[in-house]
Amino acid sequence: MLYKNRIMKRGVKIILLCIIAVVFIGCDRVTKELAKEHLKDKAALSFYHDTFRLDYVENTGAFLNFGSDWPATASFWLMNILPLLFLAGLFIYTIIKTATHTLMGVLPFLLICSGGLGNVIDRMVYDRHVTDFMNLGINNLRTGIFNFADVYVSTGVVMLLVFQWKNRNKNPNNV
Repeated sequence: MLYKNRIMKRGVKIILLCIIAVVFIGCDRVTKELAKEHLKDKAALSFYHDTFRLDYVENTGAFLNFGSDWPATASFWLMNILPLLFLAGLFIYTIIKTATHTLMGVLPFLLICSGGLGNVIDRMVYDRHVTDFMNLGINNLRTGIFNFADVYVSTGVVMLLVFQWKNRNKNPNNV
């Protein structure tokens, strides 16, 4: 009976993870479509003394436009297929980890998967173009323009680093 309960709990966790991933990807898709509808071909919108800007950009590269000048074939394999394979592996790893980790313990992996998939979907559907529309900064010190998928990936990575740091401090003998 205990084994059956564990399997049931794990199944519920996996279903919940899948629902959360769909919600994250859906939010990313909706915000990108809203950006296309309301920001494309318009001047940037500025908020909070220009700390936050909404500015529509279509990016054909990765982070800070890296790889935007690559040939279409190289871009397809290196920015679509390779990340898709990595994300599939990471998602499988996440599902496996549900047996031993809490939802909070696998959330960083889920955020990375959802964000990565959100941008891969854009690249595949819109011929290598990813919609970016948010920018933070003070005066000329600004971030690159990004989207919610980028926020998910960044948040997941930061969470992993924090969890790793906390675990190291709990077990100083672990290296």
